[in-house]
Amino acid sequence: MAEQQGPGLRPVDLARAAGITTQQIRNYADAGILPPAPRTAAGYRRFDDGHLDALLAYRALARGCGPQRARAVMRAVHAGDRSGALALLDAAHAALHGERQALAATSTALEALADRPPQPRCPPGRSAGLRIGEVAALLGVRTSAVRTWEAAGLLVPGRERGTGYRSFGPADVRDAQVTAVLRRAHHGLPQIRSVLDDLRRTGSTGALRAAVAHRHAVLDGQAAALLEAAVHLSRCLGTRCPGAGCPGTR
Repeated sequence: MAEQQGPGLRPVDLARAAGITTQQIRNYADAGILPPAPRTAAGYRRFDDGHLDALLAYRALARGCGPQRARAVMRAVHAGDRSGALALLDAAHAALHGERQALAATSTALEALADRPPQPRCPPGRSAGLRIGEVAALLGVRTSAVRTWEAAGLLVPGRERGTGYRSFGPADVRDAQVTAVLRRAHHGLPQIRSVLDDLRRTGSTGALRAAVAHRHAVLDGQAAALLEAAVHLSRCLGTRCPGAGCPGTR
């Protein structure tokens, strides 16, 4: 049954404004993402502009810093913890800035790796390449991570005669280093495979640059979402979004 029309906004009005379902509105209200809402004599929730700002702030925050941090921000707002909400928002901006700095360093490191493949020295008395444990130690990862990358087709090391141990030559080590750097920058395995295929086939860094550019675009989208959230949060923080006592701020 649809909730009755009365003073203020209905769940369907909020749902249409955010492009979601009325059930999601009810879920947000029950989860404390929206401030408490008064009810009509018939027991239906009655929302107002403060709830709409809280909803739009949460939706933008979720795009900018993830739903978990977005929930924490909104709950702090509704609890009247202005400093706590702002501190969480500061942390979201700082994390985004840190990712941008890391991405810049990643891009520089990847270009260097692609242009100058490393020449790891084999241990004395062995003519083959490095073994998996040695590669993992060189990269600062677990051997299980290297095995996962191999199983995904990103790495194709040879095998030692007689022992059957994996043998990573210079090009294999370079591929492992590129993979490790891209994984730390949150790139998916399909993106990494495209980069490695490009390097192996043509020696080109085009796919590498495209992967970095894609990550830049993702970060830009997150930053824009945080900016959008700030517009609605400023209204919520100005009135503390108290629900029943929250006057319209538009």
